[in-house]
Amino acid sequence: MRVQANGVSIEVEDSAPGDTRRPVVLLIMGLGMQLIAWSDELVGALHAAGFRVVRFDNRDAGLSQDMAELGVRTPNVLWFGARSKLGLPAHPPYTLEDMAHDALGVLDALGVEQAHVVGASMGGMIAQRVALAAPHRVISLVSMISTSGAPTLPGPEPEVVRAFLRPATRAERQGDEQALVARAMGAFTLIGSPAYPFEHEALQASTRRAVQRSVRPQGTLRQLMAVVSDTTRFERLHEIRCPVLVLHGDADAMLPLACGEDTARRIPGARLVVLPGMGHMWPQSQYMQWGAQVLAFLQALTDRERMPEPAVPAGSAETS
Repeated sequence: MRVQANGVSIEVEDSAPGDTRRPVVLLIMGLGMQLIAWSDELVGALHAAGFRVVRFDNRDAGLSQDMAELGVRTPNVLWFGARSKLGLPAHPPYTLEDMAHDALGVLDALGVEQAHVVGASMGGMIAQRVALAAPHRVISLVSMISTSGAPTLPGPEPEVVRAFLRPATRAERQGDEQALVARAMGAFTLIGSPAYPFEHEALQASTRRAVQRSVRPQGTLRQLMAVVSDTTRFERLHEIRCPVLVLHGDADAMLPLACGEDTARRIPGARLVVLPGMGHMWPQSQYMQWGAQVLAFLQALTDRERMPEPAVPAGSAETS
């Protein structure tokens, strides 16, 4: 279904529309990815555990609004990122903070006051911004394969950068499905999980499904501009006070483990879970390795909320 969120048309899928009894889990996907990148297995497991699962396409991705009307010519992203890091003027078409307000707008459109917010990669950065912008609406935060954005942290491996910024071929520009799937598969091989077999057929099928649903190369570049210009978020992460789980693989070629470690270090009380052999893209056979971590974290918080308050003996008083 389509909703209006923060003045933007956003495509949303809701596992239990209108069910106010279930705690809401809001899933935010990463750069250029669509809501279908969240495994149906994970969504089903969360729903079966009693949660209402809401996932959506970010602006400029999937079936949500294309922001081409902003009329911004796509610049050299590396040049743009360098200016941002040096503190020089860099004006993206929109910011991660704007995208965080999109996420909050989705909750508004669905009549949801509070949610557990789970974000992957760029989605983790947006989730952090959601927790900073509206702390009273975030029950908990899960930041997966993401980063604090601190300028001293390592970036992607050089071959990953080259693969993602390689100019489109003529066939890709013309929308040739085979060419687009091949390009994506080439990039995915670089950011996968080296400790596990590469599931070529399964990944090719899911990639083809995504290409048939939507292709937004210019939208992905605008999202990337929002990411590289978000240079001050790390300075505010100490303000986050909700329960936080940080999940990261130790073989991530896109955002190295140091990025997850720094995120956990900067957020008071955050718990870091490192998954051995996992990269930036996890094989479907191992998807629920980290899905189980998310589920256990959310269930523990929900069980704690349902526990009755301890009785206070007559004549005594509570102190804080």
